[in-house]
Amino acid sequence: MVQSSDYCLVIQPILQHAGVHGVTVNLELETVLVETTLSAQDIQTMLESSGRKAVLTGLGTNESRNLGAAVAMLSGEGLIQGVVRFLQASEDNCIIDGTLDGLSPGLHGVHIHEFGDLSEGCASCGEHYNPDGSSHGAPGDIDHHVGDLGNIFANDDGQAAFRMENERVKVWNIIGRSLVVDEKEDDLGQGNDSLSKITGNSGRRLACGIIARSAGLFENAKKICACDGVTIWEERECPIAGPERKRNKEHSANL
Repeated sequence: MVQSSDYCLVIQPILQHAGVHGVTVNLELETVLVETTLSAQDIQTMLESSGRKAVLTGLGTNESRNLGAAVAMLSGEGLIQGVVRFLQASEDNCIIDGTLDGLSPGLHGVHIHEFGDLSEGCASCGEHYNPDGSSHGAPGDIDHHVGDLGNIFANDDGQAAFRMENERVKVWNIIGRSLVVDEKEDDLGQGNDSLSKITGNSGRRLACGIIARSAGLFENAKKICACDGVTIWEERECPIAGPERKRNKEHSANL
């Protein structure tokens, strides 16, 4: 989404990248449609290098039918928070795209868990989503939990931005479940102890969020959040929830 009519004068050269296959600017709707294999974070960073702000309002494919999209807003220990999106691009391909901040540098296991129950924090999310009764493993293994998504890498600033494709995850089966990021690297079932085949020895659950249905491409016309009056532009600077969200909104209104 764009905020001014002159934006289109600068975005074409900015988005000249091997992973960008097409760009369409609609000034009347204030939108920029990008066909790409890059992560949403990469595209947003490119767009905002122009000095303008960008907000992601929907993902989808160029197919006529929408097979489903979902989002998980994660939070956890310390300042860990992030957003992970799921897009069912085809019957056999789910694209998982996310950004998390506040992690310790290095690899962290990430898994879809059975329940969307955060009543006791991440502890009440249940075990890895495993409808087939398989052993724990890597996403590409023949034998692995459907919820086994492997590892994500956090850089020295504690940010993990990633994009992965998964053949077994189906958006329609994970709505209402949860996504959990763990303390340590997942050994992908290659360890020598029994826990390796159950959890991957990835340590404590650091952050989690419920997987909820979300807007697909061109399905979100939201300009303002009806629940608290935060606009989509203010929302960029606000926490996902809590008292700080309200304070940030009040501060933005007084600028």
